[in-house]
Amino acid sequence: MTIHTTEWTMTSDITPESAYRDTDATDSWRLSWLPDRRLTRGQALAGMSLDELLSDPLVVHDRMTQARVEAYADQLGILRDHAVILLAKRMAARLGQQLRPKGDPTPPGHRPRSRRVRTRTAEPPFVLG
Repeated sequence: MTIHTTEWTMTSDITPESAYRDTDATDSWRLSWLPDRRLTRGQALAGMSLDELLSDPLVVHDRMTQARVEAYADQLGILRDHAVILLAKRMAARLGQQLRPKGDPTPPGHRPRSRRVRTRTAEPPFVLG
């Protein structure tokens, strides 16, 4: 996991999310997955680190990693669960899907597809000419 930083941007080698320096304020940053908040550079880096940790399925059950996730979320002033939800929504949006409640078989605004039944039409008779 590597976060690449420049004077104006932060990107990751494992996640599509990024951070960028706000052009309206000199020392203000924004995260792509938390765009409504102005952050310090340290908070933006914490947000990128948080995203990288949550993107790694191998550390889901690692207690030390989860403690780091909690610490990064705390630096951003949000709950870990809120960060997970925001990042999941971003992923779903990128995939062109909507999140729906568990057990709901259809996305909101859609109805179940009806099964089309094909009927066979008679083939035209073979004509010898």
